[in-house]
Amino acid sequence: MVAFDPENMTTHRFYCPGEITPGRILELPPNAAHHAARVLRLEPGDRVTLFNGSGGEFSTVIASIGKSGTTVTVEEHLAAECESPLDITLVQAVCANEKMDWIIQKAVEMGVSRIQPIITTRSLVRLSGERADKRLQHWHQIVISACEQCGRNHLPQLLPVLSLSDWLSRQMGEHKILPGESVHNPCFMLLPTSKKRLRDFPEATQCSSLTVMVGPEGGFAPEEEAAALVAGLVPLKLGGRILRTETAALAAVAAMQALWGDY
Repeated sequence: MVAFDPENMTTHRFYCPGEITPGRILELPPNAAHHAARVLRLEPGDRVTLFNGSGGEFSTVIASIGKSGTTVTVEEHLAAECESPLDITLVQAVCANEKMDWIIQKAVEMGVSRIQPIITTRSLVRLSGERADKRLQHWHQIVISACEQCGRNHLPQLLPVLSLSDWLSRQMGEHKILPGESVHNPCFMLLPTSKKRLRDFPEATQCSSLTVMVGPEGGFAPEEEAAALVAGLVPLKLGGRILRTETAALAAVAAMQALWGDY
């Protein structure tokens, strides 16, 4: 496998779902075509990198730019990857639009494997039905843009919005969280009142996957904390200061990547 080369980041990258085959002339998706032609002002002969989320990336050259679309000639597939060895699931209480966008964008850049939005008792934003679907579409575009920017060739999984109680029930039903579960695959709940910090989990140096759950602006309700503890989540404190939800999520991911991931 070819190692990830930061120098390749000087080439513009576009997500192009579907089959990509060396030697083909391929039409870029509308969003990518618009960005290449109208925003970046690229021209025929310029090089761009494509990825389809299946692994690796493709070196291409722009063949044509016109009103009907933009085409590229696919040259070769490169087995370039920059995924973290640590599989991180971020369970994030939905917060105000700009904050949630920021969390998703930065979490992707920092290497999370999946993002699970949840609605809690104190969530200021309520999503359901068509409104939830529209927000998921919006967040999906943020995931794509973040991957294009940071060099990831696999899109992190963005899961449908669930209530906290539904998420806990699903996890228990799928046996992903069990009381007393080994800290080698821990499920943390950020809680300012917790007595334990990351340094109190030396056994987790061998963990390959983990889950971290972050509450809304007003924190978890007492009954939610109790339900999460019954479900087997481990309370975790980040320092002696109370962090905003968007700060807590990213601080936790960064610290965990530093301890057990690829930082």
